[in-house]
Amino acid sequence: MRLIDFFERGVRFWPDTACLVDPSGSQTYTEVSIRSHQTASALVSNGLKPGGIVAILSQNCSKAFEAWIGAARADGVWVGLAALNSVSENTYILNHRSAEWLFIHSDFKEQIPQIRKDCPDLKHIICLDEKIDGYQTFEEFIQGHSDFFPEITYDRDSIISHFSSGGTTGQPKGALWTSLTWQAWSANVFAHLPIKKRPVHLVASSMAHGAGVFVWPIFAFGGTIVSIPKADPNSVLKAIQIHGVTHTFLPPTVIYMMLAYPEAKQYDCSSMDYLIYGGAPMSADKVKEAIDVFGPCMTQIYGQAECPVTIGILTPEEHIEAVEDPSKQHRLLSCGRAPVFVQTEIMDDDGLLVNEGEWGEIVVRGEIVSLGYFGDREATAAIQEHGWHHTGDVGYKDNEGYIYIVDRKKDMIISGGLNVFPIEIERLIWSFEEVQDCVVIGIPDEKWGEAVKAVIELKSEQILHEDDVIKLCKSELAAYKVPKTVEFWDELPRSPVGKVLKKEVRKKFWAGVDRKI
Repeated sequence: MRLIDFFERGVRFWPDTACLVDPSGSQTYTEVSIRSHQTASALVSNGLKPGGIVAILSQNCSKAFEAWIGAARADGVWVGLAALNSVSENTYILNHRSAEWLFIHSDFKEQIPQIRKDCPDLKHIICLDEKIDGYQTFEEFIQGHSDFFPEITYDRDSIISHFSSGGTTGQPKGALWTSLTWQAWSANVFAHLPIKKRPVHLVASSMAHGAGVFVWPIFAFGGTIVSIPKADPNSVLKAIQIHGVTHTFLPPTVIYMMLAYPEAKQYDCSSMDYLIYGGAPMSADKVKEAIDVFGPCMTQIYGQAECPVTIGILTPEEHIEAVEDPSKQHRLLSCGRAPVFVQTEIMDDDGLLVNEGEWGEIVVRGEIVSLGYFGDREATAAIQEHGWHHTGDVGYKDNEGYIYIVDRKKDMIISGGLNVFPIEIERLIWSFEEVQDCVVIGIPDEKWGEAVKAVIELKSEQILHEDDVIKLCKSELAAYKVPKTVEFWDELPRSPVGKVLKKEVRKKFWAGVDRKI
């Protein structure tokens, strides 16, 4: 089925139900459908060809989703630009994808002169919300265009989305998603996270990433999409209570802030079926606290831009079972098991699958795997070696199939000739109540080659000392894994999806050093 068919199912069975909601108001499925036909008609009449690139740069709002729905109806290829991207990152993506269309929110109007200057292939800029001199608004763009756009031919292998990689190393790449990619991950979600009631999905983190991806299968069940511009704790909790939110996707950093919010328990979160987290691991203690505050809805997903959402799933039921049964508590440290429509295995450096409990690279096979990277055959070949998608994550599986991510291959520290995986140390540091987030990196050291260093961001007004951290690590870890030094930063650098940017932390300590390991 086409991407637009997810939305069409919602229109067919729930025409008068609220479809898109944001601070500006609410629209039904019928209303959004009419405007999506007008958007598609306007795009094609102004030159959009099948497979043409349509980029969207916006805060979370209904009009941005309208533009995406209209582009999907017109057989345009969506490219989402994250709200936290720099203008240089956005111009790189627009040029790299040869984008001709850009729908932009006025919050980013200061980027337009630079985008116009640096992106010669960009032919159309449409302002989603307010008038900007020299550019059409979304309303002006669709005005007078037909509210009937003929159905496009379905091709399950055609590219319909370029999903940008996190950009934690180098410039973001464009993972190529087909209709089949969308169907495969949706099938995995519905198989393991079944719809319990008509869904209400809160888009609080960036619509250009996981939060936006969940919108399309929610459409298929007549779900309401509630958009808020920022994922601050009060706004998220208030939206959950007011709208009866059943689904939302948040990075752990936002969940940590919600747990630290003094009034968190005063909000009614009983409507929540799935509070989905991913993009970074959560400590077991934080998961338990979240279940206490938000209810039995915690859901972990493991995915990548190249393999959307469902490399592994840890369901709410599995969370509860692990909390209640001490013998299964270790599962909270996993990212779940491979869902039914994907194969997830562990591979050694020679391309051989390893046994349970052995460490290696996590590899994936199935229809959720994207076709590769746009315009980068070399990088595509590298991640598809031996017939599997290579995630770049190091992990292992236990005897029940639960997958444990121990680190990124690129983040491994070699200290005194011994391999140190930072995640093992980071999870220990996260157990401190005072810690908001942390990273462990290797820094230059004449004796060890790399010395283990912890860089910690504390919660507001909290105090923790270096000696406390080192003492705990010494009590739990082998001596060579214990941080030699600890620093406390006011704030750790993060990507648009909330991941801590270890490369940015490393820069401070490796500046002027030729050897980077």
